[in-house]
Amino acid sequence: MFLESYYSEQNGEFSFTREQASHFAKKVAGDFNPIHDEDNKRFCVPGDLLFSVVLSKVGLSQKMRFEFAGMINDGIAISVDQKSNDDLSMIDGSGKEYLHIIRDGETTLNQDLIEQVTKSYVQFSGMNFPHIMVPLMESKQIMINPTRPLVIYESMELDFERLDISSPTVELTGSDIDVDGKRGSVTLKFCFKENGEVVGTGRKRMVMSGLKPYCQNDIDDLVNRFNQRKDDFTALLAA
Repeated sequence: MFLESYYSEQNGEFSFTREQASHFAKKVAGDFNPIHDEDNKRFCVPGDLLFSVVLSKVGLSQKMRFEFAGMINDGIAISVDQKSNDDLSMIDGSGKEYLHIIRDGETTLNQDLIEQVTKSYVQFSGMNFPHIMVPLMESKQIMINPTRPLVIYESMELDFERLDISSPTVELTGSDIDVDGKRGSVTLKFCFKENGEVVGTGRKRMVMSGLKPYCQNDIDDLVNRFNQRKDDFTALLAA
């Protein structure tokens, strides 16, 4: 599976190097959030990478809810703790939970379908900034701190009508932003389509902190830096 180069597995435990996690964020998700840079002091493994690995191991169910409970640094070994068939967690050796999964309905272990769902969702998810986030922030006249941008993945839900599908793609269906002082939350709604038919829906929720009054110049600078980081990484790969 395409994920094999982005994590290590030993005795049922999964771990991620900074390079593996950073390359997944940039190469697969198109996510250039500085928090996923190899040399960042606040480095953390992308939530979408954790979601992808979990899905490949426990399967895709018709209804799934993923609740992110903590940020994973490089070298932390985690494993699947299955409380029941429909209640699972990703925990470290001390029992600390990083991801809680609730699922219901039919489950498939079809790796081709899981890979298609994973890639489609992760590529959609990585487009949060600037394509979706900037217009939302402008609408409320608030913005993340441009010097220390921090957006945390809180939860994600999937709801498939059926699993006898092969190549679903993801489309945005709606987005909302709620602001409470210097904190805010963004909810993205999306659907899975196959051959023009909606076969599933989903929802992603992110939390923002350190919000400031909206400033177009600061936003433009933030977007320019994002695009420059993307160009630099592309050039590095080409070299």
